[in-house]
Amino acid sequence: MRKTYDIEVDCANCANKMEEAALKTNGVISCTVNFMTLKMDIEWDDDITEKDIMREVLKNCKKVEDDCDIIF
Repeated sequence: MRKTYDIEVDCANCANKMEEAALKTNGVISCTVNFMTLKMDIEWDDDITEKDIMREVLKNCKKVEDDCDIIF
């Protein structure tokens, strides 16, 4: 499944950290974070529910950038 989410992040470096953290999440196939548009485009395995994958992605992103947020 692929979906685009609104994100809250303070700088381009933070957005890069979020992207790297999301890509390390089990089940994530691809992820792109765009700081200019404050969007995250993410694709994950169809076997995983949206709620489950995004909970894990947010948890991993907060490990590297604790004040970030993904609106899902």
